[in-house]
Amino acid sequence: MTIAEVSKQYQISTDTLRYYEKEGLIPYINRTESGVRNYTEEDCARIGFIKCMRSAGLSIEVLKQYFELFARGKRTLKTRRCV
Repeated sequence: MTIAEVSKQYQISTDTLRYYEKEGLIPYINRTESGVRNYTEEDCARIGFIKCMRSAGLSIEVLKQYFELFARGKRTLKTRRCV
């Protein structure tokens, strides 16, 4: 999906999506040969999660911490519950 399609589907501005990418909440986004962002289903699932957590009041910093722990695997499960 393009950034415009993702923006429309999740009702998030393209600027916000770029910001999330810049802050590391959305890791590497595939791009077409012409440089257009091409979001995968996994990217979209993460965006949906971010949107849900932001609407629950979680800060960008807390989400960054959560995703860093998540990337380390199951051994961080207990810590992630406390974030």
